[in-house]
Amino acid sequence: MLYYLFEYLESEFNLTGASVFQFITFRSSAAFILSLLLSTIFGKRVINYLSRLQVGETIRDLGLEGQMQKAGTPTMGGVIIIFATLIPALLLAKLENIYVIILLITTVWMGLIGFTDDYIKVFKKDKAGLKGIFKVIGQVGLGVIVGAMLYFSPSVTIKEQLPVDQQIVQENGKKKVFGEAHKSTKTTVPFFKNNELDYAKALSFLGDGYQKYAWLIFIPIVIFIVTGVSNGANLTDGIDGLAAGSSAIIVIVLALFAWVSGNIVFADYLDVMYIPNSGEMTVFVLAFAGALIGFLWYNTYPAQVFMGDTGSLTIGGIIAVIAIATRKELLLPLLAGIFVIENLSVILQVGYFKYTKKKFGEGRRIFKMAPLHHHYQKLNYHESKIVTRFWIVGILLAVFTIVTLKLR
Repeated sequence: MLYYLFEYLESEFNLTGASVFQFITFRSSAAFILSLLLSTIFGKRVINYLSRLQVGETIRDLGLEGQMQKAGTPTMGGVIIIFATLIPALLLAKLENIYVIILLITTVWMGLIGFTDDYIKVFKKDKAGLKGIFKVIGQVGLGVIVGAMLYFSPSVTIKEQLPVDQQIVQENGKKKVFGEAHKSTKTTVPFFKNNELDYAKALSFLGDGYQKYAWLIFIPIVIFIVTGVSNGANLTDGIDGLAAGSSAIIVIVLALFAWVSGNIVFADYLDVMYIPNSGEMTVFVLAFAGALIGFLWYNTYPAQVFMGDTGSLTIGGIIAVIAIATRKELLLPLLAGIFVIENLSVILQVGYFKYTKKKFGEGRRIFKMAPLHHHYQKLNYHESKIVTRFWIVGILLAVFTIVTLKLR
């Protein structure tokens, strides 16, 4: 909204300094600072309000050290992250931008699913919360909406680099490196020189005109990624600061990808896919990063508030959508490796237990407890040490992910 205000002031009154709002870098920085201030300054008030409502976490005794002392800690703190993200985004981003619209929908949609789950747990005293089938339906529904918007919207396009012999110097003196904007289901494949994959090619067996059926491949892929990443973030939210800190690292890298992909100069220099208008996502993404870091002020050990599913499901959904929109979703297994490991630890634990129970009549375990962070708690590592080491691994994965921009 402030963007439109200053745009009007500049055009009508030639207000000095108003043009600074035209720069994505300025608005992104302002969004980050504002969200950080909102989540830290007003976060405490939200925590006190949740405490007065007696919105306390119900703790199951899993035999983990220090676990039962957390009983009664305010939960549903994800609302801090959501509002500290939405307010700067609404104030500073271009609200007609298709990518910003998709991210706003994702935030509200997943926030409502998570909030409903937490509400049932806290106020209805039902530890199971929202039934799993309804969570999945919500995640699938978001995947369908996001996939359809990205596939069918005429505003979602890419520009591909022209062959060297077709690149020309235009009348304005600038070199034309990219062709015309067009619809495409191409995505980025890391580590390969010709690092693009077209999902539509999977339907080439249909013959001529197969591209018009590409949504049959693209939308299910979006559903799978949204569901997988949101559940991964949910599983990671098990000890103080782990999910918020790991997510902040991931989100900052995605902000870099969004800015580079939407900047024609850097897209050319780094030889990455140029996605017109995607740079506007940087405003939203850095607002999200600021909200996560501000939330960590109260969520690190010993936590004064838990994010609950209100936060964890929202975080996972937003990360998935940003990655898909920037065509970097195939980098998620590396960048969001913490989420992947946490997911895999549960899948392996459950699968191996069922297999050994069927074969030997007694279920056996790979880990002392899943998700993986609980395994280390069982080994008597202090949770603050576990979180710090997970963050270090997350930072290493983030650096390696950034390197893939040129490592081919």
